[in-house]
Amino acid sequence: MQFIDLKAQQERIREDIDQRIAAVLDHGQYILGPEVRVLESVLSDFLGGRHVLGVSSGTDALLIALMALDIGPGDEVITVPYTWISTAEVIALLGARVVFVDIEEDTWNMDPALLSAAITDQTKAIIPVGIYGQPANMREINKIADAAGIPVMEDAAQCFGASHHGENSGALSKIGTTSFFPSKPLGGYGDGGAVFTDDADLAEKMRWIHVHGQSEKHTHPIVGLNGRLDSIQAAVVLSKWSIFAEEIELRQKVADRYSEGLGALSGQVTLPCLRSENTSVWAQYTILVDDPEALQKHLGENGVPSVSYYCKPLHLQPVFENLGYEKGAFPVTEQTGARCISLPMSPYLSEEDQTLVISEIQKFFNRS
Repeated sequence: MQFIDLKAQQERIREDIDQRIAAVLDHGQYILGPEVRVLESVLSDFLGGRHVLGVSSGTDALLIALMALDIGPGDEVITVPYTWISTAEVIALLGARVVFVDIEEDTWNMDPALLSAAITDQTKAIIPVGIYGQPANMREINKIADAAGIPVMEDAAQCFGASHHGENSGALSKIGTTSFFPSKPLGGYGDGGAVFTDDADLAEKMRWIHVHGQSEKHTHPIVGLNGRLDSIQAAVVLSKWSIFAEEIELRQKVADRYSEGLGALSGQVTLPCLRSENTSVWAQYTILVDDPEALQKHLGENGVPSVSYYCKPLHLQPVFENLGYEKGAFPVTEQTGARCISLPMSPYLSEEDQTLVISEIQKFFNRS
């Protein structure tokens, strides 16, 4: 059993992928080729006409967006400690201070109720994360940020394709970013990502930044980086885009089967909570248990892969010791990290394999 089954997906679209990659090899525009522009156009239409920039990774998407906002030393950027390190890493790379706020107990996304207290005169951006496939409470976060005059960047690396109050993730704030890492619901076969914005000036600046700060050939008005998206990766993502909507529906069916099958273990297993105003792309199906290590060992012994993501939260990582946060600073994050375990999730997870996963979890908790 695969934790994330990319092979089944590839078998379904292999002919189309081969044709698209062959087209790149034929025209020879391996960097910023026509596939990149087509992908940007497709995603722009999906997001209601937003400016879209294909970039080299989800991490670079965040970095480019922060650079476009002129984030630097002396600035503060607020995010959550329960996420992959990229979200905070890019803040530190620019010399700004990472400021964490805790997460909600049910969605495991940024808690808007704690946001205002974290804002200071030095706060220059807020980065909520759509963890495991569900957007954060962007409506409330935007309301707080707008009142303070602070831009919001949605890290939609895990939730692109989901929605919040009927609006698509990636179009929920001033800037949105996503990742095309292979394991993402919409991924390539290597690194890649995208940035989205409704601000034409920011879009132009980000376009300069992602080609070494170049506004036109041989003219570099600002410092930039090599953040370009490869044509082959764009070709792969375009192929996957053709089945993306259907795969989201299939992911929802897998999530529903998990929730139904594990529902009887209430009190022993905390299931993910999907808010009524949201949809999810179910990048992961994550549960909370009191002893995830023991459950993971049991599952592994019975042929079921699993992963405990973010079990060591960012504020407790050695690289961020200088921020001065101690254990206990973010209790919901720490409790969630200590209890989380993600189960196999794929649009192509068979009912037989899923039955095995559910059965082994039930056996683990029904041991005498």
